[in-house]
Amino acid sequence: MANHKSAEKRIRQNETRRLHNRYYAKTTRNAIKKLRTTKDKNEAMQLLPKVVSMLDKLAKRNIIHKNKASNLKSKLTKHVQALS
Repeated sequence: MANHKSAEKRIRQNETRRLHNRYYAKTTRNAIKKLRTTKDKNEAMQLLPKVVSMLDKLAKRNIIHKNKASNLKSKLTKHVQALS
């Protein structure tokens, strides 16, 4: 258990940040899933910039690695372009 006031505060901060990061990561995963299951190209083209923006924000805040974000963006773009 924490022995210092600062350690107790750090524990509270870490938990708050963990929940915050988890929320945004899960929201992004749901958006990716929605984009992947979309069959309509027009709808997918509208969703893609929003999903790319979400991935960039996660990478910028070190919630996911920048290379993972880049790989996901690449795969999603290829998926959207392949739709008829």
